Amino acid sequence: MSEKNREGKRTARERLADERAKQKAADKRRRTLIVGASVVCVLGLAAVIGVVAANSGKDEDKASGPAVAPSGAQGKDSLAIPVGKDGAKSTLTIWEDFRCPACMAFETAYRPTFHELTDSGQLRIEYHLVRLIDGNLGGTGSLRAGNAAACAQDAGLFRDYHDVLYANQPKETDDAFGDNGKLIALAGKVKGLDTAAFRSCVNDGRHDSWVDKSNDAFKAGHFSGTPTVLLDGKNIYQDQTMTPAKLKQLVQQANKG
Repeated sequence: MSEKNREGKRTARERLADERAKQKAADKRRRTLIVGASVVCVLGLAAVIGVVAANSGKDEDKASGPAVAPSGAQGKDSLAIPVGKDGAKSTLTIWEDFRCPACMAFETAYRPTFHELTDSGQLRIEYHLVRLIDGNLGGTGSLRAGNAAACAQDAGLFRDYHDVLYANQPKETDDAFGDNGKLIALAGKVKGLDTAAFRSCVNDGRHDSWVDKSNDAFKAGHFSGTPTVLLDGKNIYQDQTMTPAKLKQLVQQANKG
């Protein structure tokens, strides 16, 4: 083998090693970001317990009336909004809050993988909407955004609007999503969503009681915080080794079985 060929192979190996090292570092940063944000969401409950106590008994924003599930909602009490094909061999259950920074970090990191796996029919996602941050910090942004997302589900555009909400998430302490006008303006980023029917659904709070019912189910499940992510019943969010690549591998293995 010539010296030139040996040098070329060595250089290729070095490039491959560098790429692997960069990917490993990126995965580590992603996990740190997601776990770190999760701590903020969970520990926020203890940090503002005085606020919650001060507001106990004040339930003006509590939805009243029967729970009206959005179109196509499934599962127990129709509390799950499905994304993906019914026949998928793997099911990912996600409990999330649109005001939660950990949920946003998780969705941002995993979104391309979610889209790939659901579009290919390998994965089905069941979204459950809760209002943990409303309870922690006050306000109604979690409720209002949850209702708006359910209205988008009525229009068959939940996934697109769901992604837009996270892409435009305000700071956790900013209750910007409590403004229906803000939520309607964001609907303009989803083709075909900003209609009279959608606006009426948002402004009327058609699915408010449904969001509250979902929130009650979250509490009854004794989950530790948002997001709670279960792959076929197993909590994978607590797995410090989990990455989008690993999730994809698990789903693909299930589809081969």
